[in-house]
Amino acid sequence: MKRRNKKPEKGSPKWMTTFSDIILLVLVFFVMLFSMSIIDAQKFEAIAESFNERQILENLPSMVEMQSGSQSTNQNEEAAEVEAEENEKSAEDRELDQLLKEVEEYLDENELNDQISATRDDRGVVLVLQEQLLFETAEAEILAEAEPFLNKVGSLLQTLPNVVKVEGHTDDRPITTFRYPSNWELSAARASSVIRYLTNNHSLVTDRFLATGYGETRPIAPNDTEENLRENRRVVIVISDPEFEEELTESAGDI
Repeated sequence: MKRRNKKPEKGSPKWMTTFSDIILLVLVFFVMLFSMSIIDAQKFEAIAESFNERQILENLPSMVEMQSGSQSTNQNEEAAEVEAEENEKSAEDRELDQLLKEVEEYLDENELNDQISATRDDRGVVLVLQEQLLFETAEAEILAEAEPFLNKVGSLLQTLPNVVKVEGHTDDRPITTFRYPSNWELSAARASSVIRYLTNNHSLVTDRFLATGYGETRPIAPNDTEENLRENRRVVIVISDPEFEEELTESAGDI
């Protein structure tokens, strides 16, 4: 029996179709990789979100980290809080600057710059009052001449809630009396007298005030001349900057 000859196939072999499909898929795959490597992140995020809405990628992890609505809200709230704190600090700074300006104007108008100085540093507004304006030698009773200025300070303190520290300082000459056995007692009594006058004559709560007596331990000049001795006998009123007080509190908490 003769073997029947196969008819030659027309066109391309069948395996070429499969091969072409594979090559096409590989090409599409590499095109997708290339396009994903240069795609705009925002556009891809929008596309991914669109797919999520259609539940197409519901069970697949997102290739771009999506920011949830709650995270965005929290960040906006934090930014608003920071801005509010900055505005509050700016308002407190303006209040202290205004207080310093009014004190300086009062000193100029009443020619008191030789007995009182007003400055501002990290602590806040600092007023230094010489002894001769406030007290008799070795005494802690407020003189009548000092009352107008203390009244000015008291009226200004009514406009802001800042903590007020009053420090008493003396020169290094010893004192021994029945009322004041040493400069410690004298300086503390003088600081307390200033606070008592302010709180008794103005609507000021007492827990805003701190009295400290340093005696002769913190001189600002050598105790070698009469002028230097006079400079060391002083009362310092510090109207505290709230930011400085906050830093002190945090530092104390870290110890």
